[in-house]
Amino acid sequence: MMIVGVVGSGAMGSGIAQVAAMAGHQVVLADANAQALDKARASLGTNLQKLQEKGKINDAEDILRLISYVPFSAEHMQVFTGCGLVIEAVIERLDVKHNVFTNLESVVVDNCVLATNTSSLSVTSIAAACRRPARVLGLHFFNPAPLMALVEIIPAIQTDGVLLPTMNDLMIKWGKIPVAAKDTPGFIVNRVARPFYSEAIRICEEGIADMATIDWAMTEIGGFRMGPFTLMDYIGHDVNYVVTETVFQSFFFDPRYKPSFSQKRLLEAGWLGRKSGRGFYDYSPGATIPDANKNAELGKEIYERILSMLINEAVDALYLNVASAADLETAMTRGVNYPSGLLALCDKWGADKCLEKLDSLYHLYHEDRYRASPLLRKQAIGNKKFV
Repeated sequence: MMIVGVVGSGAMGSGIAQVAAMAGHQVVLADANAQALDKARASLGTNLQKLQEKGKINDAEDILRLISYVPFSAEHMQVFTGCGLVIEAVIERLDVKHNVFTNLESVVVDNCVLATNTSSLSVTSIAAACRRPARVLGLHFFNPAPLMALVEIIPAIQTDGVLLPTMNDLMIKWGKIPVAAKDTPGFIVNRVARPFYSEAIRICEEGIADMATIDWAMTEIGGFRMGPFTLMDYIGHDVNYVVTETVFQSFFFDPRYKPSFSQKRLLEAGWLGRKSGRGFYDYSPGATIPDANKNAELGKEIYERILSMLINEAVDALYLNVASAADLETAMTRGVNYPSGLLALCDKWGADKCLEKLDSLYHLYHEDRYRASPLLRKQAIGNKKFV
């Protein structure tokens, strides 16, 4: 069976290594930071032991023996020589990723596939650092990789088309649900989901409702598993804000993706969310979450405003061929656990009503962030269905 390399042993990299090893592959897990490797080794041991205790695997040690831990350095690069696939999962910096791929190309065989787990950077730009860019593509897993089923497969413009069905089949064998996405900023999930965060913050900044009320509206009325402020605190503002900023810059500063000063200030203060004990909410011992204003009319207004923005992003992604309708629906339900696909929600609500909501926001604010997708306008004529 093919040997799989993983570069970067943080939560994402070690999670991908676990997935590959549980599928029966020998795995080379590499990191330039020795402490990170030690932490990954301990974490993988604990995680797999828990799975064994729950009866989900037969023998944790059998899987752990498939994983080797090596420094990512010039002296140890030869360990990647036998790999058929290497997945990069390092920091979201283009220069660092270029360096990783350049070093890998110096030792891997010609038919080794090189994949990046980037969540928001250009796969095409990463591939451009390689002598053989045709073998480079994006495999974007979601955290935690062993639990989250979705994997976005993103070809660069240089990627050899034969790799796509091969990687699709491999991800299915790994127990994942693959979707295909165009190499545009944020791909599917990190593009379409942006209004869930940004519009919630905007509503709060305007004083229409506080954080607890917005979270209540989106969970109790909207059926989302977490409200936007709770979810941003859970993800961490060092991750969530940076993705928003990257997508905004990558879209040539399109106002639809504009970051929030409120969230940036949290990042600057080191209030990263649950991981630091403080974010939008206070998680220190004895702290309590404020009570929500459970006014049904207010809650419906909040929900419909955020939902209209989410639907518009999904519709525009379909309009611009970022992904198929089926993959858009799968990505949002299996990647971020939305209660329904956004296109299906549009069909249920009515494209005409969604358009009416967006146009009313645009007329109020005269901001381009509220412009409706041309496809939504077309669907609203006769209230046609998406799915």
